Amino acid sequence: MTDMIEVQIDSVRVHLMTPNRLVVLKEINSERYLPIWVGIYEAEAITIALQEVELSRPLTHDLLKNVFIALNARIKRVEIVKLENDTYYGTIIAELNGNEVRVDSRSSDAIALSVRAHVPILVHASVMEKGSITPEADMPEESQTPQKSEPVPLSKEGTERLSVFENFLDKLDFDKPSDASDPKEDNPDQPKKPKKK
Repeated sequence: MTDMIEVQIDSVRVHLMTPNRLVVLKEINSERYLPIWVGIYEAEAITIALQEVELSRPLTHDLLKNVFIALNARIKRVEIVKLENDTYYGTIIAELNGNEVRVDSRSSDAIALSVRAHVPILVHASVMEKGSITPEADMPEESQTPQKSEPVPLSKEGTERLSVFENFLDKLDFDKPSDASDPKEDNPDQPKKPKKK
């Protein structure tokens, strides 16, 4: 157990470009995060449990929890024990007749079950080391100011392309807005006000 780090669900996020979702786990008392890609249905199962939405019939993870209860097995915790080839491996730990039972699980299913059973989520230290991110480490120090670099000179072809816009801008007359005639005078559809005699 000393190699295990307790985490909590920070958020469930949507990736707009793919059908997958991201569950972000946050280490308790630390600013270290573990992002785990999950499927749509697993993400929905986690979100429904987090929001405590009541359903008329049990979902798969509710059913699994009910099976543990029916067999007099008490779910104690879930663990994320391994990260291999971008796949996280989970374990559900339950107690049955005084014995500890370990059930192999996908990490997303283990997380969905932990929310329903209100049990801790633990991550092995090696998995946190391998897959976690720390926002402060990714941010540049404030004292460092980015160095300004000289713009890359345009190629001959690029200069020719930009000259089209230069010619267009030269034809525009920005200097004479006051000389412009009244738009009503030029618009035949606009009713003209009668002149006072």
